Amino acid sequence: MTGGPLREREPAGFDTFHSLDAKEPSLTTPTTAKKVPITVAHGDGIGPEIMDATLRIILAAGAQLDIEEIAIGESVYNRGLQSGIEPASWESLRRTKVFLKAPITTPQGGGFKSLNVTVRKTLGMYANVRPCASLHPFVATKHPNMDIVIVRENEEDVYGGIEHRQTNQVAQCLKLISRPGSKRIVRYAFEYARANKRKKVTCFTKDNIMKITDGLFHRTFEEIAKEYPEIESEHWIVDIGAAKMADTPEAFDVIVMPNLYGDVLSDVAAQITGSVGLAGSANIGDHCSMFEAIHGSAPRRAGQNLANPSGLLHGAILMLVHIGQSKTAEAVHNAWLKTIEDGIHTYDIYTEGVSKQKVGTREFADAVIARLGKRPSQLKPVEYAEDAVMNLAIRPAGKPPMKVRVGVDIFIDRRDGNPDHIAELMQKFNVPGTKLTVIANRGTKVWPNGNPDTYWSDHWSCRFEGDGDGLFTQEHVVKLLEVAAKAGFDVVKTEGLFTFNGERGYSLAQGQ
Repeated sequence: MTGGPLREREPAGFDTFHSLDAKEPSLTTPTTAKKVPITVAHGDGIGPEIMDATLRIILAAGAQLDIEEIAIGESVYNRGLQSGIEPASWESLRRTKVFLKAPITTPQGGGFKSLNVTVRKTLGMYANVRPCASLHPFVATKHPNMDIVIVRENEEDVYGGIEHRQTNQVAQCLKLISRPGSKRIVRYAFEYARANKRKKVTCFTKDNIMKITDGLFHRTFEEIAKEYPEIESEHWIVDIGAAKMADTPEAFDVIVMPNLYGDVLSDVAAQITGSVGLAGSANIGDHCSMFEAIHGSAPRRAGQNLANPSGLLHGAILMLVHIGQSKTAEAVHNAWLKTIEDGIHTYDIYTEGVSKQKVGTREFADAVIARLGKRPSQLKPVEYAEDAVMNLAIRPAGKPPMKVRVGVDIFIDRRDGNPDHIAELMQKFNVPGTKLTVIANRGTKVWPNGNPDTYWSDHWSCRFEGDGDGLFTQEHVVKLLEVAAKAGFDVVKTEGLFTFNGERGYSLAQGQ
């Protein structure tokens, strides 16, 4: 669970981090505490029911909140706003800086973007925190000792949603990993571990294949890990790491990952604890943070008083810690654990012989409220430190590396392509200072000396590099494109080839 309050920060620079050292007064005493403004969206499907239950519980526990309500999701999409959110709602989020959001429904098709991703990226919510702990023996699981936290980078990777259909046969999605983005999520993971007295931070990547992008994330992890000698650190390739997590989750503590892996494996982790429906999520940013359940809107269960509010309630608990109301969060969480321990369960986790009473959404909320002030006797009670501080202090970016252009990849669409014929035509370009060095098809070398068994699509990458001692300039790129157009080539994109302090900043083709 998150540590002490994550306090407000100044705007981020490109490669800097921020201090959270300043102390705030406690916000956990209802009789004297100032109410904290938050924005609430009741969402779609089961959203209104579980939000009502969640708010009833945390307010009964003494949460000091000044609530602003906004409408987002399906009703807004249906009014013709493809973003799913109105301009006035953005103003509320910028004003309160805290967003408690129920699940929403994104219409299928029609080019609608995920509102969850839009809010996270627009407001810079770079860290997604998902605690996953088993509730054995009260909720069925094969892993009774599981207690891990997944820290997922929330803005980069393929979730930039930058996609293009480049030819009839080939589409691309760009995977973007930045050094500053990697630095702040990795540092967040270690600071989280320190604040919450966690013993180990593990990094998952696939840098045996994506050596530049995932390699950057891994190298950044190794650099920052050295600053936390008291915390064990390790790296796993994501495929075997995921298998290990699913089989032996007790081997892990905090796991930090790029966006896509974190999204997939946090759902897996939540499910093997017992149910995705129990898990909450925090999305932490410099200016605004969002708290939610990790499950969807489940419209088939809407309006039936069936839905389990636990996922959203856990999101609200994370929110209370974030805004400094840690003791209220602790009271709610322990009352929830006591309710689970007493066998008061909604239909999704009800098990004959273990559960004692099957209840609906409203009745479950009533049961939690009735147990406020109580602690579980078999499950481990939670304790939230009021003075835990996550220190993401500013660190100098250092001297940038020397960047040198050494070539260009020119991607073409050619249905009747033959690599030898393409090479023959391109070698007639005669642009001084350049030479064609390799042609690849979907990343595999097909010229020179290509394998006749390699499958060809209509998407070709033609690499031109410097020929001689002179620099490969932007003018070379322009001239090559002019000549390619005159020769009838359909150029769909280009990618610059650069070195950084002499280190190659681009991949070789498979087989090159």
